[in-house]
Amino acid sequence: MTLTANKFTPEVMLSAPRRSAGVPNPSGKLVLYTVSTYCFKEHKNTSQIKVLEIDSGNSTTVFEGPGASEPVWLGDNDVLYLKSGDNGSTVLIAWADGIEPYEVGSVKGPISNVKVKRLLDGTVAFACSAVTTPHGKLCNPETEKKPQSSAKVYTSLFVRHWDAWNTNNASSIFYGVIDKKDDKYSLRDNTLHNALAGTKLSSPVPPFGGTSDFDIGPSGLVFVAKDPELNAAIYTKTDLYFIPLKTFTESSPPSPQIVKTPGLEGYSNSPVFSHCGHKVAFTRMRSNQYESDKPRLLLVPDIAHPDKTEEFYATQDGNGGWDTRPESILWSHDDAKLYVTAEDRGRTLIVELPSSPSKTGTALPTAIKIPNGSVRAFYLLADPTNDEEKTQTPKGHQLFITTTSLIDNACYSITNPTTSTSTTIFSASKHGKAFNLSPHSISTITFPGAGGAYDIDALVVRPSSYSPSDPPHKYPLCMLIHGGPQGAWQDSWSTRWNPAVFAEQGYVVVCPNPTGSTGYGMALQDGIKGEWGGRPYNDLVRCFEWVVENLAEVDGARAVALGASYGGYMINWIQGHPLGRKFKALVCHDGVFSTLNQWCTEELFFPIHDFEGTLYDNRASYEKWDPARFVADWATPQLTIHSELDYRLPITEGLAAFNVLQAKKVPSKLLMFPDENHWVLKHENSLVWHREVIGWINKYSGIDEEQSLAEETERLKV
Repeated sequence: MTLTANKFTPEVMLSAPRRSAGVPNPSGKLVLYTVSTYCFKEHKNTSQIKVLEIDSGNSTTVFEGPGASEPVWLGDNDVLYLKSGDNGSTVLIAWADGIEPYEVGSVKGPISNVKVKRLLDGTVAFACSAVTTPHGKLCNPETEKKPQSSAKVYTSLFVRHWDAWNTNNASSIFYGVIDKKDDKYSLRDNTLHNALAGTKLSSPVPPFGGTSDFDIGPSGLVFVAKDPELNAAIYTKTDLYFIPLKTFTESSPPSPQIVKTPGLEGYSNSPVFSHCGHKVAFTRMRSNQYESDKPRLLLVPDIAHPDKTEEFYATQDGNGGWDTRPESILWSHDDAKLYVTAEDRGRTLIVELPSSPSKTGTALPTAIKIPNGSVRAFYLLADPTNDEEKTQTPKGHQLFITTTSLIDNACYSITNPTTSTSTTIFSASKHGKAFNLSPHSISTITFPGAGGAYDIDALVVRPSSYSPSDPPHKYPLCMLIHGGPQGAWQDSWSTRWNPAVFAEQGYVVVCPNPTGSTGYGMALQDGIKGEWGGRPYNDLVRCFEWVVENLAEVDGARAVALGASYGGYMINWIQGHPLGRKFKALVCHDGVFSTLNQWCTEELFFPIHDFEGTLYDNRASYEKWDPARFVADWATPQLTIHSELDYRLPITEGLAAFNVLQAKKVPSKLLMFPDENHWVLKHENSLVWHREVIGWINKYSGIDEEQSLAEETERLKV
């Protein structure tokens, strides 16, 4: 195997510092963030909590070492964070400017997803999540009594999820109060209370729920949770609840009150209190069996009356007049406006709109101009109407934004929504120039989709060695097919599928967003329903043809294609169809071998929606798009990758594909990870993944041969 890149290699990418989103302090002068860096020589990861001065750009380290996480601001110079202790316990530690860390309180079990809110009486409401036993008690895996048998018995659906077998334990939200006395903070009575004890509710929602699943307001907590009366394997429904709290010290909190949204029964997400504490904005989907349905932006005008909600851009037909997918929500300082993130043609942007549906009118919101890339997180800077801020440079109507792009894994900037001006505070791409990462390598192409009835976009990443010439130098095509299928390639950073890593091997990388992709309107996204191997496949055929015909620097005779999840399904589908013969090699990561096996997955609402029914009610749809129907035509060399902890697509899908290829004597290889899930996350495993994948495509695209010839030529010169 040969890795031809000599600068931006997989090892360079994987060992580069990974920065969290930046969070400004109350005065807007400092930014809190974390950095994680892996060293392949020492096979060790280091973690730091850091503070950045906005004006000078200088950073200082708050804490360095293992076990520290979840830093949040308690004041202008006070940082609260968690540190794992002995026997799995978690300790709350605060750091003040120039003062050594000290203990605020301790909890006898792991906690995470920390949120704080300063209350009117000067105390700080503290909330977090933790796993609890069926009796609502904090669960500590280190001290739990170990069973004598490993047997698991189930009598209902949803026996496992993502990468773990389900148990009777559940996630819950805990709350308490942090006091400050003599310039030191302490957790009152060293006690946290379970907000959901005895309710049958669980929040944050697994497996990926976090701080965006709940919020703290001066009058209590809001949170989202699955409907306990519906089976989570079949239905996506999550409701929004409100728990009124007067002091955040109540040992027996009131029962949660459900927020009613007539006509909308799908996922609820991103609840956020207004600054006044009376209103809550959140999103909710309509369908209770479609995980990628369009979220609607909603408002609770008065959380004391959770039975009354209003929808932004509502229409009489119930479809909604805003054809986009709102995600994160932020209130302006005066609560008059909302700032909302949403996907838009390969980017995640921020839009501004009035905070009341009655004031939006018919004009749809437009995006705020931000630096290149996609928004990862955003916050308002200090409110200049505060007395202490009036004499300072106004920043209150400015946003502190963390973005990423295809060439930048972290960029911190300040944007003024009114003037559409931005100032970059920190950009990792400045350091990345040494690795030949440049915006000049990135472009977007648009071509007619299947039947010419709609257009399709694709991101294009060229190698840093590329320059226009006549005749052009030819680079083999590398087509990357995204998963989901309701997903999209974005101008954003990734350490799992980074197009620049492939481009630097000597490919022109094309990342199409075909039918099923998000960010291009619901018609394109929903067009994949009942069409898994239809419209998306034909879009990819058109993409291949357009690229070969219109990009003179692309050598279509040496093309390769790679995909994961749904992209892996498409690789197996391509294998049995004419497009498969256009590629010299294929890579299938955690793909679908047979759609008839889709009921081996955990979230059954997914195949029920996409295949328009159950396996027993609409078997014909599953059979129609089954890659296994066409294995007689499989002929292209293929690397198949699968992991044993992938419960979304069990490893037998990968084994079946590999066995067919081997039995047919098609050049093939199997890469298996026993300790990874649907993604390959561990640094050492990821490095092996990259070496195997790049080695496979380089062998069949001819890049290996080119490199060997170049090395031999250089040797002869010497």
